[in-house]
Amino acid sequence: MDETHTPNALITNDAVIFGIIILILAFIFKTSSSSNPYWKKFYKYVPMLLLCYFIPSLLNTFGVVHEPDSRLYFVASRYLLPASLVLLTLSIDLKEFVKLGPKSIVMFFTATIGVVIGGPLSILIVSSFAPEVVGGAGPEAVWRGMATIAGTWIGGGANQAAMYEIFQPSDRLYSIMVTVDIIVAEAWMFFLLLGVGKAKEIDKFFKADASSIEALRDKMEHFSLSTARIASLTDLMVILGIAFLGTAIGHFLADIIAPFIGENAPQLSKLSLDSSFFWLVVIATTFGLILSFTKWRKYEGAGASKVGSVFIFILVATIGMKMDIKALADNPALFMVGGIWMAIHVILLFVAAKIIKAPYFFIAVGSKANIGGAASAPVVAAAFHPSLAPVGVLLAVFGYALGTYGAYLCGLLMEVVAP
Repeated sequence: MDETHTPNALITNDAVIFGIIILILAFIFKTSSSSNPYWKKFYKYVPMLLLCYFIPSLLNTFGVVHEPDSRLYFVASRYLLPASLVLLTLSIDLKEFVKLGPKSIVMFFTATIGVVIGGPLSILIVSSFAPEVVGGAGPEAVWRGMATIAGTWIGGGANQAAMYEIFQPSDRLYSIMVTVDIIVAEAWMFFLLLGVGKAKEIDKFFKADASSIEALRDKMEHFSLSTARIASLTDLMVILGIAFLGTAIGHFLADIIAPFIGENAPQLSKLSLDSSFFWLVVIATTFGLILSFTKWRKYEGAGASKVGSVFIFILVATIGMKMDIKALADNPALFMVGGIWMAIHVILLFVAAKIIKAPYFFIAVGSKANIGGAASAPVVAAAFHPSLAPVGVLLAVFGYALGTYGAYLCGLLMEVVAP
């Protein structure tokens, strides 16, 4: 993985960086499961997942590494993410997932609408007292950069890249918006995870019935326990074989389908259908779902979802490494805009949940299926219970499908209202 790196970074070798982030993850997991009273109290207030993002970000913030020169995120997102999607969907009971009912879909689309209307509303609000913050012209027009945030907040990285190509913000503005995106999104993630521990109280406030979620959790947990065994070396090799076969098929077909659509049906680009990453995620998830109807799903008992979760957390750490905390001080006004945008998204979610009496699980997973995509939706779902991770995966796929279309609409609305 050796590449041409910046001379300013203290560490430029990806193998060394990879070793450091794995050590960080090991430290976080070890301390979060410790019986030491200090660590128990610490993790009562600080979500473990947040540290998996935050500590790697310090490497980038303080110049230990220069993330743009690293290939670790690319490897994690293109190889480990699809492999994890295969393994996390391997054990799902699709019939039970359908029994969750329409509330999960309603909350997902509410989250999408919150992002689409939140962008132009945040511009309108800020322009009423500080129009220079959301102004600009040409490639420096702030709304162009915000459109790339809309892409990743409804779908994911592929949708963000699509918005970058469509609206063409300057590289400087795009870099700032990437930091706004990650920090604001992870701040919301922090509060979502805090809410997991108070889910029953929140459900009581919404008068929500979470019995369908509990039934799915219990059934999947029972299946996992009924097939549980000490994994042999053969089991682990088969699990990796399943994961990376799905990844290979995903890459092979995506490299055929995406260019074909790009050449023959370019109008479908607004649905991300010419994105190879979109097809990679969809095909890997579909492969896992197909296997969930076969005897191969029994490899869940040997730890398939645990291996998938390892891959997800490596991806989480590489995403965290993209953050530069110092950017908060450099561009505080744009973080305010992002915060208002996120607040609109959150308010709409809670209003909808109150109206339809949706459980907190649907609020959290519906939001992160949009704003976090396949990288964090299953992690948030698993925070409720590890067996619920596949619910996050399936909803995240909807996000990728809608991401470019919704973000394009959001971008056009922001252009209309921008000062």
